[in-house]
Amino acid sequence: MSEQFDKQPALDNWTLIRDVAVFQFKLVVDGLRDFLLVPVALIAGIVSLTSGQKGVPGSQFYQLLSVGKQSENWIDLFGAMRNAPPDLAEQVHFPNANMDEILDNIETFVRDEEKRGGMTTQARERLERVLRGLQNRRNTHSTGGTD
Repeated sequence: MSEQFDKQPALDNWTLIRDVAVFQFKLVVDGLRDFLLVPVALIAGIVSLTSGQKGVPGSQFYQLLSVGKQSENWIDLFGAMRNAPPDLAEQVHFPNANMDEILDNIETFVRDEEKRGGMTTQARERLERVLRGLQNRRNTHSTGGTD
């Protein structure tokens, strides 16, 4: 056993009750944060796409991600694991791949389909047309022009 676990006090009922209560509170806080992030992330993404200069998107979305990551660390949703018995603290049931790797695989599949001239090419062209229209509209409004 490592020294870290040797110094750990035995789990008692009050610690477990406290950890359950704190976890429930953190779940609510985390859920509220996520609830707010859904629309704010969409808005930040649109602003980032339309506010860039010379076809380079803005950084508003990534600034929001930075704040989100900091809030994730602050909430520390699963922090009570430090009170878990050592044999439970090290169990891993998820595959080695994380969500980003899985989504990267899906993106690669979609890109490969696009290269073959599938339906995704048409969808991409439509999305790019919409984005160009939003950027043109923003530029027209910022220069004082009219639609």
